[in-house]
Amino acid sequence: MGAIMAGPRILFYVQHLLGIGHLARASRIASALARARSDVTLVTGGTQVTGFPASDVKNIALPPVVASKGFAGLAQPDGTPVDEAFLARRRDMLLAIFERLQPDIVVVEAFPFGRRQMRFELLPLLDAIKARTVKPLVATSIRDIVQKRVKPGRNEETVDLVKAHFDLVLVHGDERFAKLDETFPLATSIADRIVYTGLVAGPKPVAAVESFDVLVSVGGGAAGRNLVDAAVEAARNDRAQRKWALIAGPNLPRANFEIAQRNAPPHLSIYSFRNDFPSLLTGARLSVSQAGYNTVCDLLRAGCRALLVPFAADGETEQTERAKKLEALGLASIIPEEGLNAETLGTAINQALSRPSPPANALDLDGARKTAEILLAK
Repeated sequence: MGAIMAGPRILFYVQHLLGIGHLARASRIASALARARSDVTLVTGGTQVTGFPASDVKNIALPPVVASKGFAGLAQPDGTPVDEAFLARRRDMLLAIFERLQPDIVVVEAFPFGRRQMRFELLPLLDAIKARTVKPLVATSIRDIVQKRVKPGRNEETVDLVKAHFDLVLVHGDERFAKLDETFPLATSIADRIVYTGLVAGPKPVAAVESFDVLVSVGGGAAGRNLVDAAVEAARNDRAQRKWALIAGPNLPRANFEIAQRNAPPHLSIYSFRNDFPSLLTGARLSVSQAGYNTVCDLLRAGCRALLVPFAADGETEQTERAKKLEALGLASIIPEEGLNAETLGTAINQALSRPSPPANALDLDGARKTAEILLAK
């Protein structure tokens, strides 16, 4: 009986700064690669998040950083600004990991379409890869809808970096729903590298063990304080006393979480995190959430009626773009984040509950497995 051939060695880099969406998507792809018998190592640069990556994926954690000054700066999790010595230590660690792993494939999540804050370590990594006599395949792993760039030259710089360093641009979306050139106008100049993988959704959830009339979720929680406050007050104002749940997110400051708990009426249950969130969606009459990539994938899996509050602070456009596309397909309603309060949220919830359940959607949600197939076929 012949020996089982080991799969390719893969270094997969991901940096989450505010929410957990980037990490969740990368973790699901890494798990699919591990199931396909590749030797994958996920290198993470953010705070630890329960459940990501899964236990089937090797993980090396760099000293964590989070977003500061909006998305313009970096800080340590306790708020201490990073200095040059800290950044140099991270850069050297990442380069040492690359040298030790000797990967056949390198996947960089978001960059150069995003995560410009990480240039201090990613550009040296890409230079180290380019200096190799036998070079690994290099892919960038991006959402289907990217943040629109308004500063002159940014899109051109992204194209130059892709052409210089990347063999593949893995777009994790269904081309029928969103094409990259809708949010990245120079996509045609790198069309030879672009591959659509389908949306990277989690597995089909099991049926819910409990049901709620209104299920409010705030992703990681760091950017959802207004939604948390509005949801608690809207539940207090709900004369029908429907059954509510609020998942405030693990990154919501503890003080804000405790205030929400104190102010919650009896018919509102509040949680910091629920690992069965995808299952809860299958039993909810209405989901109220932001419009992040992973939350939307969970909504599409569950076929749940949805009210979306797109995150739009600091010039962010991605969630608004996604929410509008879903609304156009009849898969969600939208309430703007600006001006959100208990009254506007309560009215929007009542309107959304009066609408019929969303139509069945035919979007491709098998992106994790297909991404693994694409990479391992190269």
